[in-house]
Amino acid sequence: MTLIDLSHVIEDGMVTYKGLPAPHVCDWLSREASRAAYDPGTEFQIGQITMVGNTGTYLDTPFHRYADGEDLSQVGLERVADLPGLVVRAGDRMAVDADLFEGLDLAGKAVLVHTGWSRHWRTEAYYEGHPFLTATAAERLVAAGAALVGIDSHNIDDTRTRARPVHSRLLGAGVPIVEHMRGLELLPDAGFRFTAAPPKVKGFGTFPVRAFATIQVGG
Repeated sequence: MTLIDLSHVIEDGMVTYKGLPAPHVCDWLSREASRAAYDPGTEFQIGQITMVGNTGTYLDTPFHRYADGEDLSQVGLERVADLPGLVVRAGDRMAVDADLFEGLDLAGKAVLVHTGWSRHWRTEAYYEGHPFLTATAAERLVAAGAALVGIDSHNIDDTRTRARPVHSRLLGAGVPIVEHMRGLELLPDAGFRFTAAPPKVKGFGTFPVRAFATIQVGG
C-alpha cells in the first residue's frame, strides 16, 4: 500500500486566506524549562498553536455555512475517511463547470478536482485568479451523490464575488469540502481511497486535516 500526502504544512506566520490571521506556533513548555520538573536527562516539549479553523488544508462541515448544520463533532468518520476516490482533471480551466463531471460515476465518491493551483502556495499569485467550481457543477455533484468534494485551489467558489453558491449547495446537502489541497497530480484518476478526518471539536465548522490517499500496490 502506498500513502500519498495531500496536505500543506502548517507553519508559524503562514497565510492561507488573506484577511484571516496567520497561525502562531510556539512552545507552551520548552524543553529547557521542562528539565526542572524531571530527572536529569529527561525533558519534554509542549507546543501551543493559535489559529483560525481555516488554516492550511482544511475540511468544511455544514456548520461552517449553516447555524443548524453538523459541526466537526457531528460529521461521522464514514463521511470523511476511507472513501473511494476520484480525481477530475480541470486542465487550465478557471471556471470548472458541470460538463467536466458528465458521464462519471460520482456516487459515494470523494471527488477531488485537480487544477494544479497548489503550485502557487505561499505566493501572492495563489490568492487571485484561482480556479473554482460553478454553481451548476455543485448541482451536478449533489445530484450525482458525491460524498465529499476537494480542490487544490484557494477556494472552491469564485472569490471575485461575494456569493458562495458552491459552499451553500454542497454544505447544504451535507457534502463536506476540502480546500487548499496539494499533490493531486500524484494520484491516479481512480482506484484509491481518500481520508481527511478532523478532530471532534464542538461548535467548529472547519479545521485543518492531514488529507491523504491510499493506493493498493499489486494484487
